[in-house]
Amino acid sequence: MDAVVTAFGLVFEPYVLMVILLSAVYGLFVGAIPGLTATMATALLVPVTFFMAPVPAVAAIVTATAMAIFSGDIPSALLRMPGTPASAAYADEAYQLTRNGQPELALGAGLVFSVLGGLFGGAVLIVAAPSLAEIALRFSSFEYFWLVMLGFTCAIFIAGRDPLKGCVSLLVGLLISCVGLDNPAGAPRYTFGNAELTGGISLIPLMIGMFAVSEVLRFAVTVDKPVMAIERPFGDVFSGMWTLIRKYPLQLLRGSTLGTAVGALPGAGADIAAWMSYAISKRFSKEPQKFGTGHVEGIVEAGAANNSALGGAWIPALVFGIPGDSITAIAIGVLYLKGMNPGPTLFVDNPQNIYAVFIVFMLAQLLMLPLGWLAIKAAKQVLRIPAGLLMPVILLFCVVGSFAINNTLFGVVVMGLAGVLAFFMERWGFPVAPTILGVVLGKMLEEHFFSSLIKADGNLFVFFERPIAGTLGALTLLIWLWPLLRRGVHLASNRGTAT
Repeated sequence: MDAVVTAFGLVFEPYVLMVILLSAVYGLFVGAIPGLTATMATALLVPVTFFMAPVPAVAAIVTATAMAIFSGDIPSALLRMPGTPASAAYADEAYQLTRNGQPELALGAGLVFSVLGGLFGGAVLIVAAPSLAEIALRFSSFEYFWLVMLGFTCAIFIAGRDPLKGCVSLLVGLLISCVGLDNPAGAPRYTFGNAELTGGISLIPLMIGMFAVSEVLRFAVTVDKPVMAIERPFGDVFSGMWTLIRKYPLQLLRGSTLGTAVGALPGAGADIAAWMSYAISKRFSKEPQKFGTGHVEGIVEAGAANNSALGGAWIPALVFGIPGDSITAIAIGVLYLKGMNPGPTLFVDNPQNIYAVFIVFMLAQLLMLPLGWLAIKAAKQVLRIPAGLLMPVILLFCVVGSFAINNTLFGVVVMGLAGVLAFFMERWGFPVAPTILGVVLGKMLEEHFFSSLIKADGNLFVFFERPIAGTLGALTLLIWLWPLLRRGVHLASNRGTAT
């Protein structure tokens, strides 16, 4: 209890509270600009933390990342420009709600359920960090391989009414992920002698192009121009949220639990958690036909997942010094610089600092409600701009965001080509989201598959020998074969009835 009281004293100092507030505003701003991800927000904060004590330094990183993950939903809902890869999972759904005249519902659900998911992840971090970290460490390349394969299954669930086109879109993403030298053999693939392509295709310019630039192109070729400006007042974003909580408690719990579990796996993070949660929400929904038309259920579950994954990612980082994602990889470096060496001894030698991190995590989630509301109120003015003026501004932001990734025009070229590709894909009925999913998971699939083959000396049965890997593998194969099994049972029952 003495350590807890000391931790409260460390956090609720005026200087630390000011750092938390400024970091929150900074995170909201960076996350809302497509191309400037939560990871970039964290990296840019590191030089500032050199001049801070341990608690405010970690508080700045925790607060900024939590805000950045949420604020990526704002341009996603208003402009179909995901601020972060996690927001891309339900960008189409949120944008369709805006087009249906319900932007406050999309943004309100993103805000409220991000907060609830973040609080859930923080609570799990406080209560069960050592136990969950021990489970996460049991994951080897075999388990990660099956986890990625489960992720690919999501492409079928989010593909809409035509699973075959969803598979084709996924294969396009896998093909894009193969470009470059980042493969087990270190051989140049699909580079065509271009030095820029040896580093592969960056996800952020690709994502900006496929979601935002394709929208600009669609506007340019449409004869009946859509009117983006709204005449009615922007509604209360908190209106109806309690109704959604009572209507979708299972989705909230399922998304928060999955997000925390996936976040705790080293290298997974909020992106995969959001994609998987949205797909599961559609798969088990009572109204799957409404997904893609502006249905808030998927936003509820995926929004809870992406912020709860932050709490999960800190579990292996604090307990074992193993990063759960790219954000905690940067944070671990800051912890070492401040003498808070991650590991079991941290809970014994500096318990007050650990409890201070826990308090900051929960405080950041609660602070997201008022600050997120203010950010949405400021962003709503975007909807009052006529589409003819808004689209060139969107294109300008696309160019800036794509260039900012590597400070090279190649990112802008990738963005433009991706926009053209997505424009024709959507015109021919191929969904864009599975392509992004394929790019996100493609490199992980190849890395873990070949690592597992080397360990198994080419024996494929080893993929099922480990308990967790065997369970995940059996579950994946069951999901894949379920339509055939159900069809076989149906045919057998029909024959029995006829006889």
